[in-house]
Amino acid sequence: MAMSTKLSVAIHILSLIEIGPPDRVNSELIASSVNTNPVVVRRLMSKLKKAGLIHTSRGATQTYLLKKPEDISLYDVYEAVELDHEVFNIHQNPNPNCLVGANIQSALEEQYSKVQQSMEAELKEIALADVIHQIKQ
Repeated sequence: MAMSTKLSVAIHILSLIEIGPPDRVNSELIASSVNTNPVVVRRLMSKLKKAGLIHTSRGATQTYLLKKPEDISLYDVYEAVELDHEVFNIHQNPNPNCLVGANIQSALEEQYSKVQQSMEAELKEIALADVIHQIKQ
């Protein structure tokens, strides 16, 4: 039931790539920093690469951001790693013979949609550079 941690892990990865020495930042180092499995890190890095946010190369480990941290919004990261783009998922198959069960989905969809739009607008206002600045303080 927990919300996805993909966004925060992806931001962690990007911050580490920016802060760390480019020749030493590989999926093993990142995995130890995030405290997760290197496979999870590689999967997210693949999505970040596909989105044009990072460069990675096999063998000669040169990993770096393809844009300045000022030019990467948290929304860009969210878009790259969160496939379903839904913050709230409405439970499926409520009882149609109950007043609440019959109407809960349509009642929540409109509200959740507003919250989703607000969240996306907020993420567009925050740059990766803002996060990195706070990390370094």
